Amino acid sequence: MIADWYFDFVSPFSYLQCERLQPHAQAIRPHPVLFAAILDANGQKGPAEIPAKRTFTYRFVVWQAKALGIPLRFPHAHPFNPLSLLRLAIACDNRLDAITRIFRFVWRDGRLPDLPIEWAELIDQLRIPDAASRIGDAAVKDALRSETDKAIARGVFGVPMLAVGDELFWGVDATDMALEYMRSGGRYTDPEYERVAALHASATRAGASRSR
Repeated sequence: MIADWYFDFVSPFSYLQCERLQPHAQAIRPHPVLFAAILDANGQKGPAEIPAKRTFTYRFVVWQAKALGIPLRFPHAHPFNPLSLLRLAIACDNRLDAITRIFRFVWRDGRLPDLPIEWAELIDQLRIPDAASRIGDAAVKDALRSETDKAIARGVFGVPMLAVGDELFWGVDATDMALEYMRSGGRYTDPEYERVAALHASATRAGASRSR
């Protein structure tokens, strides 16, 4: 089976999942998306927009990288604007090898292409001629918008996310679950999965707020 993989370079968890997916490259179809647009579509704040959650998230990703044995170094600023990197991935035809190089540039080496020398080195690694003009091309910009819009229409609500058929698996923590689902031929082997998915919601947040 093939899994559609939705990611944004701004997400350190997307980087961790990128590393975890390397042995399964033939079964992965990458889709760069703009995480900020997905948050807006779902009326959500990003983890870095909530101060206590920001601190926890950064520490947790450092812990998780150590636990997984994946080298990680935060860049000098976060969040950062990932648009140029996302468009760069599209200019590289969404190849996993190019995407991996970009992720490692940011999250393994702790660098951002915000200085000419940094940008030049990344482009040299990717070997893309006329990179600046290519990522500014209307077709590339439209492709990123299309990827993001299609992800939202599919129900993608965060990154990283693996989509296998109609099933969505959110976060690097769900990587093994997604792979197991794929190995099972796209089905759950325990009826409990179906039961919990159909649970009735007996209270809503709006209702709980009114009752205080």
